[in-house]
Amino acid sequence: MSPTTSAHLAAADTVPAASEPIIVASKVGKTYHTGKVEVAALRSASFSVARGEFVSIVGPSGSGKSTLFYILGGLTQATSGSVLIDGVDFARLSDLERTRMRRAKIGFVFQRFNLLPTLSALDNIEIAHDIANLGSRSRQPLDRNLLDHLTDMLGISGRLRHRPNELSGGEQQRVAIARALIAQPAIVLADEPTGNLDTQNSDAVLDVLRRSSRELNQTVLMITHNPEAAQIGDRIIHLRDGEITHIEKGQGSIVHEG
Repeated sequence: MSPTTSAHLAAADTVPAASEPIIVASKVGKTYHTGKVEVAALRSASFSVARGEFVSIVGPSGSGKSTLFYILGGLTQATSGSVLIDGVDFARLSDLERTRMRRAKIGFVFQRFNLLPTLSALDNIEIAHDIANLGSRSRQPLDRNLLDHLTDMLGISGRLRHRPNELSGGEQQRVAIARALIAQPAIVLADEPTGNLDTQNSDAVLDVLRRSSRELNQTVLMITHNPEAAQIGDRIIHLRDGEITHIEKGQGSIVHEG
C-alpha cells in the first residue's frame, strides 16, 4: 500500500472525538485451508466504526465482504488480528460467550430473509426478541411501543398476521428488518439486504436502515455490491482481493444515477 493510500485511509477512517468507536478491527485476517492450499480471504483489515454510524462495505465477488461480515458478527473467527465489539475482543470469548454477545448486541438482516415459514410476520418478530433474551440474567419484556413504531415505519402494520408466503419480497425483507431491530441491538449487520428487491422496495429498505441509524442510534454495517445503495452510508469501505483499498465518505442518502 502506497504512503498516499495509507494517508487517505487514515483520514477517511477518523472517528469523531465525541463518538466512541463501537467496532474496532485491527489487522484482521482470515485464511481458509482447502487440502494443502491456503486461501487468504481477508488480509490485515483495519478500521473503526462509531456508535450510530452507517458504514457500507462494497467490493466484487471474492473481495472478502462476506468473510468480514461473518467475523464482525462473531459467526467465524479471524485467523489473525482482533475485533473489539463494544470494547470486548471476540477472539477471547468462548463459543457460549460469543453467542450471548451476538444475542445482546447484534441484529442480522440477510438477503434471503430467513423467515420461519410456519409463523406469522408478528410471530417471526416476537421470536427474535425471545431468542435475544435466552441466557439473559434479567429478561426484558417486549417493547410494544417500539414494535408499533417499527411496523409503522416499515409499513407492515396491516400485514403482521400473514405468513411469509402471503407477503411480497419487499414485505418479507421489512419483516426481517423489524425482527433484527426489535431486540434493540447496538449493531445491525445487513448482508445484501436489497439484493432480491426492485428499486422501490430497495429504497424503502435502505431508508429504514438509515433511519434506524439516525433515530435509534444503531450502528449499521451494510454489505452490498450496488454502488448506488452504498452511497446511503456515512462512509464506504472498498474491498478487493481481501484488502481494504480505500475508505470514502458516503452521501448519507439514496442516490440514483441518471
